Amino acid sequence: MNKMFCFQCQESAKNIGCTIAGVCGKTPEVANLQDLLIYMCKGISHIAYRLNKMSVKTDLADKFVVDSLFMTITNANFDKDRFVKKIKDSYSLIDSLIKEYANNGGDVEQLSYESIHYRENDLEKMEEKSKEVGVLSTENEDIRSLRELTIYGLKGMAAYAEHAHNLGHHDNSIYEFMHRALVDTTDDSLDANYLTSLVLETGSNGVKVMALLDKANTSSYGNPEITKVNIGVKNNPAILISGHDLKDMEELLKQTEGTGVDVYTHSEMLPANYYPAFKKYKHFVGNYGSSWWRQNIEFETFNGPILFTTNCIVPPKSTSTYTDRVYTTGSSGYPGFIHIKEREDGKTKDFSQIIEHAKRCQPPTEIETGEIIGGFAHAQVFALADKIIDAVKSGAIKKFFVMAGCDGRMKGREYYTEFANALPKETVILTAGCAKYRYNKLPLGDIGGIPRVLDAGQCNDSYSLAVIALKLKEIFELNDINELPIAYNIAWYEQKAVIVLLALLSLGVKNIHLGPTLPAFLSPNVANVLVNNFGIAGIKSVKEDIEYFMA
Repeated sequence: MNKMFCFQCQESAKNIGCTIAGVCGKTPEVANLQDLLIYMCKGISHIAYRLNKMSVKTDLADKFVVDSLFMTITNANFDKDRFVKKIKDSYSLIDSLIKEYANNGGDVEQLSYESIHYRENDLEKMEEKSKEVGVLSTENEDIRSLRELTIYGLKGMAAYAEHAHNLGHHDNSIYEFMHRALVDTTDDSLDANYLTSLVLETGSNGVKVMALLDKANTSSYGNPEITKVNIGVKNNPAILISGHDLKDMEELLKQTEGTGVDVYTHSEMLPANYYPAFKKYKHFVGNYGSSWWRQNIEFETFNGPILFTTNCIVPPKSTSTYTDRVYTTGSSGYPGFIHIKEREDGKTKDFSQIIEHAKRCQPPTEIETGEIIGGFAHAQVFALADKIIDAVKSGAIKKFFVMAGCDGRMKGREYYTEFANALPKETVILTAGCAKYRYNKLPLGDIGGIPRVLDAGQCNDSYSLAVIALKLKEIFELNDINELPIAYNIAWYEQKAVIVLLALLSLGVKNIHLGPTLPAFLSPNVANVLVNNFGIAGIKSVKEDIEYFMA
């Protein structure tokens, strides 16, 4: 019998599923507790969905489900104790929701989904239950595939909804959809056709949540600007901040101002350098290192403390010397790492402990020098629209390549570096997410002053790339977004890439190439639907793919 079963990320063992331990480093105990937490969220959503239909707000349930889904994203949280606590917290939340439902005239007898009635505090029994309710509890592989595709899309939505929530931006229709979708994944009467439509509806809500986060980020910190980011170091002690949460970034910068401690971004936090509101902090000095999967090397040389605001955490090696310098916050967590508590009653997070820690550390060791350029979100690209349109009309730009998504440690991902290097000089790469680290430091040059790599920002800023494509469709007066000179060659790793993919499909984008492997959670029949209806394809060799795209 499997110790666990997880196939939600691109590293799934043998591209089938992890059954002994997660390739990501997740233990079977944590994997199973994550399955149990998702199960509890489905019970919560069963009640919240009914309350929503009564026009009753369910703020606590909304936040609980969003936080819980985010915690289960690949590489976000490895802390068994946090999952046990979250599962136990779900019991009291369910009780309060049942009372609310009854108080509003609801028939409690209707609340039949079994997790609503589940109460167990014994860890061993929790783990036993989790094996009953995990991914493989759905026997039909096509139904399982569509249910899990929806759930993984919801996990990506949850990440973006949480970031927007932290900045005070909400859309109740997003939460209501998440509850309904979770309920639908438990309904055995729903067939593959319905679940396929649910997958696309998840994508359209993905567009909505990314637009919400874009508004939250830009209204709080301004529109990203073209920025040259320093990748060298200075001589002050420093904190390295990783992940995606810009509210955490803001509060850390405010609290480190005047302390003699510098702040550097790492991996997906790099785009924070592009926002005008953060540029006023003189101690915000640039980016250190590269993609998330190199942290075991780069954290050693950084010397100061590291703050994870979200995923992606790589479990440290037994020989790692930096483990006592790592802090987590929000939905992230790892056993032994110090966790910084959530905001209370509208107050800011308290980063004093990590700041005092930084003061005792040596400055970072320099591992590279120079600059990288970014900040090409939709507002900035629109400011360059005339220049870009002229370049397209003159033939100076023959094609755009959307190479957004995720990076990862598989050797096969060298394909994306080789692909970028081999692209004709008359092409431009549009990117967002950590996939950029495969080529954002390459000397690819520019086209009439337009850099050949236009970095829109974090994975959620793939929304910018969609907005840009829709604007170009309007400018060139085309009937179909697929008539644009844009090709999609996207790398994926985890569930935020899943919601980006579903969002693009919901907008009608076709012929997306996805790699380095197609998801293990796509059954053959579901994969065929995506291939036949949307032109989804995998990758081949660099030479073959460039010939195909440029034809």
